[in-house]
Amino acid sequence: MKIGRSQAREFARMTLSHLTRRWPYKLDLVMSGPEDVLPPAEIHPIFHGSFDWHSCVHGYWQVLKIARLYPDIPEATDIRVLADAMFVPDKVAGEIARLDRPYASGFERPYGWGWMLALQAEADRHSAGWGDALSPLARRFAANFTDYLPKLTYTITVGTHFNTAFALALALEWAETRDSDLATLIRQLALDWFADRRDYRGWEPGGDEFLSPALTAALLMSRVMDRAEFEQWFAAFLPDASRHEPAVLFEPVHVSDRTDGKIAHLDGLNLSRAWCWRQIGLALGEPDRFELVAQAHIAASLPHIGEDYMGSHWLASFALLALES
Repeated sequence: MKIGRSQAREFARMTLSHLTRRWPYKLDLVMSGPEDVLPPAEIHPIFHGSFDWHSCVHGYWQVLKIARLYPDIPEATDIRVLADAMFVPDKVAGEIARLDRPYASGFERPYGWGWMLALQAEADRHSAGWGDALSPLARRFAANFTDYLPKLTYTITVGTHFNTAFALALALEWAETRDSDLATLIRQLALDWFADRRDYRGWEPGGDEFLSPALTAALLMSRVMDRAEFEQWFAAFLPDASRHEPAVLFEPVHVSDRTDGKIAHLDGLNLSRAWCWRQIGLALGEPDRFELVAQAHIAASLPHIGEDYMGSHWLASFALLALES
């Protein structure tokens, strides 16, 4: 299961429809005075669509990746025009300025930080100068990681935006070729936090989660260990994986109400699990080992990602992760 041309066009149209859609919008903002009472587009010159800042960031990541995979589809022209208009120095400076405001140190930490690095890495794969334009913003978030991670005594293992492993998996890919000190820090902390984890018996899924704490940890470990080390670690972490146990990690979750923004997170959980299972199989040198599990999770949610704006403003990004893993 990979994304084809027609599906790429569908994803691109879906996401282009909301990248600059201004309402509704959920701000992540501590107001320090009446001067902060502004429309979202004045607060965030680039990322003021897609319901919230982080969804807008990974929405741009998604369409840039689609334009790279299928540069000749009609939507690719619209993607390039939009990126040319938005990824410019003055707008990037406006986004950075918000990070200099009081109480902004926790803004979008760590989920939005990881996705911003992923977006800049994807923009770098294009020759239009978008990566250069976004680089100051990405490096600001990389510096935030460098300042924050040594203070994080305990990793955060939840299935929502505060999940540490997911953000670090995104950040590590960026840092490996751009910030060796950050890459080293991420690798060391991943080992400190997860190397001794054994026989996982966690309580998941949570009712409004879109990430698996167990599988995101395994994904991160697959990127900081060589194959032999990871095989040994994974066998101890999920010793019954060959029997598809614990079953809760292998069975797609049910989504009862896709108009509820939090419950709709569960579609994202199906898709992010599929991504993780496929990546884990590749890291183990057995790409087919969990493929049927991944396909079942994709099939459970992919047909529904456009049913309501609570899902359609972000789920195509997670579907692309799952399909292109």
